[in-house]
Amino acid sequence: MAEALPRLRRYAIALVGDVATADDLVQDCLERAWKNRDTLRDGTTIFAWLRAILHNVNVDRVRLGRRRPNEAESLDMVSETIAAGMTGDDPSLSMDVVRAMNQLSMEHRQVLLLIGLEGISYREAADELGLPIGTVMSRLARARETLRALLKEGAR
Repeated sequence: MAEALPRLRRYAIALVGDVATADDLVQDCLERAWKNRDTLRDGTTIFAWLRAILHNVNVDRVRLGRRRPNEAESLDMVSETIAAGMTGDDPSLSMDVVRAMNQLSMEHRQVLLLIGLEGISYREAADELGLPIGTVMSRLARARETLRALLKEGAR
């Protein structure tokens, strides 16, 4: 579990847009994972299992009506945290992208993060979210379209 923590935390921050809430989410996720460690099946990667638990914990939090703080400081920390964990030629992530991501619906953000940030396949995302693959593809297309529009609007 310890090896998965940095990726899990980065993913949680990108998902909820607030570092403090993400840290709480990761802690709740790890507590639930520890209590249910006997459900980890052979062949299941620990990170995918933890990410699925994190999704469920987040859905539970949203259903309980907990609000996500909308502070500039948290956006700066989100940008730094995501950029620090990214790979590739350009490790920086502009604040415009972070702000635009935070405006997406939870469903669109989840799919975009799983496929775009974590690099998992459509099938893996569908299995993890418990959705048909067509729904994942549709949500991803709408998320990308919305993100492009938000970025274009922000550039004006």
